[in-house]
Amino acid sequence: MGEAFQSRPDADAATLLGQGKVQEIKELAEASQADVVIVDNDLTPTQQRNLESATGVKVIDRTQLILDIFAKRARTAEGRLQVELAQLKYLLPRLSGKGVSMSRLGGGIGTRGPGETKLETDRRRISTRIRKLEQDLERVRAGRALHREKRDAVPVPTISMAGYTNAGKSTLFNRLTSAAVLADARMFATLDPTVRSVTLPSRRRVLLSDTVGFVRNLPTTLIEAFRATLEEVADAALILHVVDVSNDQAGAHVAEVFRVLGEIGAAATPQILVLNKCDRIAQEGADASLLGTRLLANAGQSTSTPAVLVSGQTGEGVDRLFARIDSVLAFDAVEIARFRIPLRDGASIALLHECGKVLAEDYHGNLCEIDVEAPESLRRRLKRYLTPKSTEPVENSVNK
Repeated sequence: MGEAFQSRPDADAATLLGQGKVQEIKELAEASQADVVIVDNDLTPTQQRNLESATGVKVIDRTQLILDIFAKRARTAEGRLQVELAQLKYLLPRLSGKGVSMSRLGGGIGTRGPGETKLETDRRRISTRIRKLEQDLERVRAGRALHREKRDAVPVPTISMAGYTNAGKSTLFNRLTSAAVLADARMFATLDPTVRSVTLPSRRRVLLSDTVGFVRNLPTTLIEAFRATLEEVADAALILHVVDVSNDQAGAHVAEVFRVLGEIGAAATPQILVLNKCDRIAQEGADASLLGTRLLANAGQSTSTPAVLVSGQTGEGVDRLFARIDSVLAFDAVEIARFRIPLRDGASIALLHECGKVLAEDYHGNLCEIDVEAPESLRRRLKRYLTPKSTEPVENSVNK
């Protein structure tokens, strides 16, 4: 219904804004019959109460708005637990009561005067609920750790997509995996992580996960509550840092994502800067390396991170992205190997064709001799058929 801005050297301790600006907001709210005032800053409990008293309408701050959006987006049991924990931690210091009028007399012998107040009861109940949620999420975290251990036993690396909210991660995820994940232009449309299997040009299989989008000034309570989910990003073998290259604030978004990745312990994880929505920029002279270097330099980061121009909407550049992933991902290294397999073991021959890149195939009596670009996991699986000293590393095999 309307907007108001104020630039001042220091925030007012009582209302954040100056008294004149508070009066202006009150009049604007009355004129437009607004139901709520949203402040794009974090408010202390005192500031929130004072602003509500001064304006006569409900006042919420940036954190509460984000929490409300998250609550609407949560679909899984884990997501709802995480959102509820963040909401209760936000609510606990903001409880307010009516003093003695809300008190009740104690029931024990020798009780004098007002007993436990309703406010104290609410605080105790919320604190108990927070401890219960933290225990439940700790079990979720332990379960995720167990799943990661099982994944580590089978060499299938995980690639996580991270980026600012509304950078087009879900659209690109659908393009890469042929999935049907909700892709919406709304903030935080993806809250619960989704994982799909993808086969790279080298025939290596990886798991690709789509995660929640980041935002500037992401509330600390959210980072703590979503620790179990964000650990999936921290433990990934590679991060696809998706950027909306058509956004004027792309540099600031890159800097914010790097900051959050640092907070969750993923700063050292290899990254590829995926410059998404290239169909919205002028194609003449568009160079991924130059654009990526400029964004990384503006964000104060190393410019050695490789960059790829793609469009999740049209599919442009997806082949280049797959090739770049293949060249950067050191996990399950690919080498040329020669296998001699008895013809009676047709399953192993079929496995080489399915999971490796066959370069040559010949038959000698009852043996099939195959030269294959094979990942380490495949070579280990069929090591009984490997010929001695038959492996040699593949350099840029994807680009040959």
